[in-house]
Amino acid sequence: MSESVLTEPSESIHTEPAELASSPAEPTPSPAPPAESGGLFRSLRVRNYRLFAAGQVVSNTGTWMQRIAQDWLVLTITHSGTALGIVTALQFLPILLFSVWGGVLADRFPKRTMLMLTQSMMGVLAAILGVLTVTGHITEWQIYAFALLLGTVTAADTPARQSFVVEMVGPEDLQNAVSLNAANFNLGRVVGPAVAGLMIGLFASEITGSGWVFLINAVSYAAVVTGLAMIRKRDLHSERRARRGRGGQREAFRYVRTRPDLLAVMIAVAVFGTFGLNFPVLLPLFTTQVFHSGASAYGVISAIMAVGSLLGALLAARRRVARVRVVLFGAFLFGLGEAAAAVMPDILTYSALLAVTGVCGLTTATTANAVMQTTVAPELRGRVTGVYVLVFMGGTPLGSPIVGWLAGQIGVRWTQSLCGALTTAAALGAAYWLARTTDRQIRTSLLARPHIAVVARPA
Repeated sequence: MSESVLTEPSESIHTEPAELASSPAEPTPSPAPPAESGGLFRSLRVRNYRLFAAGQVVSNTGTWMQRIAQDWLVLTITHSGTALGIVTALQFLPILLFSVWGGVLADRFPKRTMLMLTQSMMGVLAAILGVLTVTGHITEWQIYAFALLLGTVTAADTPARQSFVVEMVGPEDLQNAVSLNAANFNLGRVVGPAVAGLMIGLFASEITGSGWVFLINAVSYAAVVTGLAMIRKRDLHSERRARRGRGGQREAFRYVRTRPDLLAVMIAVAVFGTFGLNFPVLLPLFTTQVFHSGASAYGVISAIMAVGSLLGALLAARRRVARVRVVLFGAFLFGLGEAAAAVMPDILTYSALLAVTGVCGLTTATTANAVMQTTVAPELRGRVTGVYVLVFMGGTPLGSPIVGWLAGQIGVRWTQSLCGALTTAAALGAAYWLARTTDRQIRTSLLARPHIAVVARPA
């Protein structure tokens, strides 16, 4: 997505909290700092963030290796798209149930300590799964159990990890740091799937190859824990802790209800996350059933899509201010790209269009994350992030089995086209709802500078 696509005419009214004035208690976003400071990688000037990012490079690569190996292991054992959907659903079900609770913990306790604990637990789970797989004792129900346990830890880890970024870099560079985190994550998506596919193919048994991938991922968590341990607490930006007591989760939901801009973002990302981002279910099925290829091809397709996602994250890192309109337009284009990719005739054109789709998807995800963190009260940041994680990732337990079942009923191509169409419709619906709620109108342009904007009605 080019810069020109995401730039609105000067007369557009941005859907920021101060302008919406939906609640007298809303904080005013910090003014954008001068554009000349820092550049694309300006957050890396901060020592604490460099340590954090370095550990994430290693761990994200291992995580994506495990995701590819886990998906392939399930298909090898069960030969079922429904089983693949169930594993994905079990891994994300705890996020649906506990992510807001994880946000409450992130607001009450030191996030660095929480992350050291959760990352260590993830490493232990990967190690146990790897040993069971290499020794040939792995079963279908054990994969389900480990997916559920990993999801439970992730429900506490994700709100703390996402809201910890602002403590390392401060609010001025938050948009940049969030985007670089996404770039870091997708760098792992580029390297991890390709390495995992090659490793699985090296072994006579694909099950044994998957087990060694799990063990390598277990070792990679040591890099994250080491980086967190080296962070200097005195250099962190202090955050006001939430008070102890009941009602912490309800307070986050009440706050979000007063913010039409946040609600519009959540409408779009709910469908985007539930149906649009179900590639862990769709890509293995496309690889095996449509293109009749193996694990190596699956890894390459995943890596190509990740290249587009990496580019989208880097484009988002150039911006200092997160805009709601970027989220909505990015989701709109993502849905169109996903639906178009579904009808591509061969693996080359399919992968190329997925790369373009990845640009739009990561622009949407990183901007939505930054909107949630930069425009809320600091003492609510962890809980609001938990609500966002609930909406964005919590729909996966519902969407994955549905997508897997639909792929078996109407075909993989039709299923992916439907997922793209739903995402596009949700983005348009969110823009329309925001315009109605704030007494504005939707303006679109498909000519010189394609864009979609919610602007003030003419007098």
